[in-house]
Amino acid sequence: GRSLQTQRAKRRHEVFLLLFVHKKKTLLPAFQSPRTERRLIRMSKQTSTWQTSTWQPGELRTLGSISGAHLVSHFHMMVFPPLFVLLQARMGVDFIQLGLVITVFSVVSGLFQAPAGFAVDRFGARLVLLIGLLLGGGSFILFGLTLSYPWMLAAAAIAGLANCTYHPCDYAILSGGIGEKRMGRAFSIHTFAGYLGGALAPFAMLLMVNWLGLSGAIIAAGMLGPLAAIPLLLLRDAPAHEQAARRTAPVSTRTLLTPAVVSLIVFFAMLAMSSSGISNFSVVALHQLWNVALGMANASLTAFLLASAFGVLAGGIIADRTARHGEVAAIGFAMSAALILIVGMLRLPDLALLATMGAAGFCSGIIMPSRDMLVRASAPKGAEGRVFGIVSTGFNIGGIFGPMLFGWVMDRGLPFWVFGGSVAFMLSTCVLALATERRPRPVAAE
Repeated sequence: GRSLQTQRAKRRHEVFLLLFVHKKKTLLPAFQSPRTERRLIRMSKQTSTWQTSTWQPGELRTLGSISGAHLVSHFHMMVFPPLFVLLQARMGVDFIQLGLVITVFSVVSGLFQAPAGFAVDRFGARLVLLIGLLLGGGSFILFGLTLSYPWMLAAAAIAGLANCTYHPCDYAILSGGIGEKRMGRAFSIHTFAGYLGGALAPFAMLLMVNWLGLSGAIIAAGMLGPLAAIPLLLLRDAPAHEQAARRTAPVSTRTLLTPAVVSLIVFFAMLAMSSSGISNFSVVALHQLWNVALGMANASLTAFLLASAFGVLAGGIIADRTARHGEVAAIGFAMSAALILIVGMLRLPDLALLATMGAAGFCSGIIMPSRDMLVRASAPKGAEGRVFGIVSTGFNIGGIFGPMLFGWVMDRGLPFWVFGGSVAFMLSTCVLALATERRPRPVAAE
């Protein structure tokens, strides 16, 4: 009994000293033995780890608001395609004219991506994001009220302008409002929300057409923009990053266009090129190359996309547990490339095809949070919005040229090279990820 009481008293003494250490940030050599000091240090590290892994209420509000905006941005990108047949019949246009609408959206978004990043760091990410959400929502409401082709082109241009604000704003706010130990998970949840928005849009738009009619469905989709803006208005304080960014010196483009940032632009372009091959042409390539039934080919693409979304969540956990983000990105994409190459070279049974495409999608999703951490590490302090805006132009470059390249491949009767070309672009991203990680981080924005 006395021995147990002595142990409890010793334990209480150590806990008291631990609390004192946390308060005063010092140790008391006169009151503790070396063994006790080692135990205190170990307990202190465990407490510190617990504290840094715990989400704060303000962080959750910030993450929820930004993820909601990202969901809406991807939803808006998929408003028109599911309605093409209905819009063609309603407005009397052909598919080339409808394709021009998507081109206008992509071109405008690409042209203004980098300027949006500069606006974010000059005027504040939250303000620019609010404007983007209102512009995007207003563009669809305007078109829904008119349902005319000229207004559809105008709506696509306005929506493209709104779309260019999302990545610079979202990443700038997350960089300033989320603790470093939770940044990888925050990026993964943000990316997953975008995937979810794009996946929900086709079904939701057709469902709303049945309920509200064509015009009502498009207006309802537009209303999502103002609704997503409400949580941003209710955030109490702008992140400290925004306040510091407004006080930065005039922007020097030469400072921002470092070799690391330039390589990330190419990295994003290669990433978009590889994904455009799989997303847009894998179904027809599987059908022509291996005579896979169209239903099974579509199911394999669904497996790839769905697994990618869950891979993003797993990648967030990995990104928070390592600082070697370039190696994570390289390994994930190398594994995805190997699996895609198998799909192109072998006639797999249906279940094996689903499993292989799903595994490839999961591996490609894992790299996304590490990709975002690479961009953040290449950005000078106070310039995250500008850098994310600049590197995101790579997405638009790849989105413009990727479909044209793989369409040309299919027109030449070379379906294997949909997979072979995607693998080549994936391997290029592996090299660029490793090269980018080895460059030092800039210390300040000019």
